[in-house]
Amino acid sequence: MRIEKFLENRAASVNAELKRRIEEIPACHPRLLKAMLYSIDAGGKRLRPALLTASYELFGGNYRRVLRAAAAVEMVHTYSLIHDDLPAMDDDDLRRGRPTSHKVFGEAPAILAGDALLTNAFSVLCGNAGVKGIKAENVLRAAAILARRAGAGGMVSGQAADLEAEGFLKRGAQERRRTGAQCSKAARLLAYIHLHKTSDLITASVEMGAALAGAAPGEFKALSGFARAVGLCFQITDDVLDVVGDKKKLGKSGSDAKNAKLTYASLYGVERSRAAAAGLLKLAHKRLKALPYPAAKMKALADIADFVCSREK
Repeated sequence: MRIEKFLENRAASVNAELKRRIEEIPACHPRLLKAMLYSIDAGGKRLRPALLTASYELFGGNYRRVLRAAAAVEMVHTYSLIHDDLPAMDDDDLRRGRPTSHKVFGEAPAILAGDALLTNAFSVLCGNAGVKGIKAENVLRAAAILARRAGAGGMVSGQAADLEAEGFLKRGAQERRRTGAQCSKAARLLAYIHLHKTSDLITASVEMGAALAGAAPGEFKALSGFARAVGLCFQITDDVLDVVGDKKKLGKSGSDAKNAKLTYASLYGVERSRAAAAGLLKLAHKRLKALPYPAAKMKALADIADFVCSREK
């Protein structure tokens, strides 16, 4: 099966699960529910749920057993997009080709929709313990992974560093030409942003699938390394697309330049960025090959990695 069809099928399953789990939240305020569903229904490839389910399947399980967990990670991802788009953050008007949540519902309802998606994601995830064939202790481990990778030591700190880095290159231009100190600092800051703002949640997705399947420590480590490389490759590709990509295909306004963001493309240029992404993709495949499974069994994960690093949107 071609990777596009695989992702399409997984997205359909995850979308149905997302709608079901959000609509069943008891006593949810109608306008809050509408705002939550608006951002969830905006579409997307559902790469993180696809990675989670593919990781789980590697160990022989049916992916439908972990659809709750897949929905939970997408709820966390969607909350982060809602908050990233706010005027106090990236101040974006478009997301996936549609007006952003705060443009439709207002800032306060958008914040609350993000809050609700984040909080209820853990209720949805915990419900996976009631699925036959899934051990409760593995669900607990998956929840801990998601909280750690999405929280103050992960994605949230990545966003904090991203905000701090706005205008960094402009502020340090003269000193950088004179000593190179600012360039070195920029490289360290950029690596931190990429690792935490983007790669951590992608890594969490793969780690959660492995945890839910009860993967052995060595297998878990190899998959974590694979996911980290894919996550970094994803963000570098995103940085390049923000410069050279078709804004209509991207479905967003391209706020990196407007906000003077510190990105791989702004620091290293497009060609060097593409080379770095290619190197990370190669590393991802190397990590995957360290696993004691035939290539055919790991094809879904390998193909997702290739897709992530060659996409146009």
